[in-house]
Amino acid sequence: MNVILFDQKRDNFYPLSFTRPISCFRLGIFTLKQKWEFYFKSVSYKTDKYLSNKFKSNIENDNLWINSVIIPSKPLVNELKSLRTGEAMYKNGQIIAFRSHSYNFQSLNIIETNLSFKILENLEDIFSFNAAEIQNDFNHLNSKEKGIWQGNSNDLEEIKKKNTQFGNNPIYIEKGAKINHSMFNTTDGPIFIGKDAEIMEGSIVRGPFAMLNNSVLKVGSKIYGGTTLGPYCKAGGEISNSVFFGFSSKAHDGYLGNSVIGEWCNIGAGTNNSNLKNNYAPVKLWTYTSENFRNTNLQFCGLIMGDHSKCGINTMFNTGTVIGVCANIFGSGFPRNFIPSFSWGGASGFSVYKLPRFFDVAEKVYLRRKIIFSDLEKDILSHVYSVTKKYRNE
Repeated sequence: MNVILFDQKRDNFYPLSFTRPISCFRLGIFTLKQKWEFYFKSVSYKTDKYLSNKFKSNIENDNLWINSVIIPSKPLVNELKSLRTGEAMYKNGQIIAFRSHSYNFQSLNIIETNLSFKILENLEDIFSFNAAEIQNDFNHLNSKEKGIWQGNSNDLEEIKKKNTQFGNNPIYIEKGAKINHSMFNTTDGPIFIGKDAEIMEGSIVRGPFAMLNNSVLKVGSKIYGGTTLGPYCKAGGEISNSVFFGFSSKAHDGYLGNSVIGEWCNIGAGTNNSNLKNNYAPVKLWTYTSENFRNTNLQFCGLIMGDHSKCGINTMFNTGTVIGVCANIFGSGFPRNFIPSFSWGGASGFSVYKLPRFFDVAEKVYLRRKIIFSDLEKDILSHVYSVTKKYRNE
């Protein structure tokens, strides 16, 4: 069956969805698209036009269209496979999936499902669901025993000698991983360490935790449960219940909690974010849907940072801060809780981070990873620059 993950209400997930389909959000170990690929061989996207040259659709005569905010489960997949052409599945008035040649679910036969499954509704769901999704993704891995090692058994014995593990949940270590003189607590959940990842000496890690291929934990890192590092990340200091999509760095001391960091971000040394208000009140978070602050009903909520954004050393972020795409934040004091895309400055005020200046920096950042900053990426970010202009003082 050919599956296409379609986006709806993308503005509810800005700034993270400015630069990717919702199905490319990382949640647990894998992205939402990768989770669906556990069940279906062919999975593609239906997203906004300006993203479609990079994230292409594969449309065939018979397609199962699935709302990209849906998190798959076996019972749900079984029910979806039973949909017939011309049928659409709904839950509480929300479209879940439909089977059709084209992207049109308005005139199809409606089937209401009573199944329970997770749906991403807001940005904060990413870190709120992350611990459970690490466990769910871990269950999909073909593990045969606790303390799985996907390489030479002699290497595994060497890792065991150099490190300390306690707790009853397993650790999954892929080939090429380097782990030296660190401590792992799997009491509350498993730990996944990806290919060619490195955990430097003195690190303390509590599960559930996942770090993808080529990521690095710096010396003496303190990592709490519910945290995911996507591929090619560098992390250090103290991190709790936070998700890094990939290619981003928080390599030095400082605290990050209950947060989501996009790709190609950099958090300067000594940077801290607040994730709890002094009066313990629920945290409000900026939403592009209402262009106002929305009550999350969460006591703990930290920082949302869009792709390519960076902050200087000793930056301080208040509880529930949302930073757009391609912002550069620096200076003393707390910047405001909503920082528009392509902003340059801090608590004392912001100017506009012009596209040519940003492109020059981005090209250098990509080259460090031996990646070309393509015209395709420039076109996407140019579009974001244009549609976010109204939020900046220009």
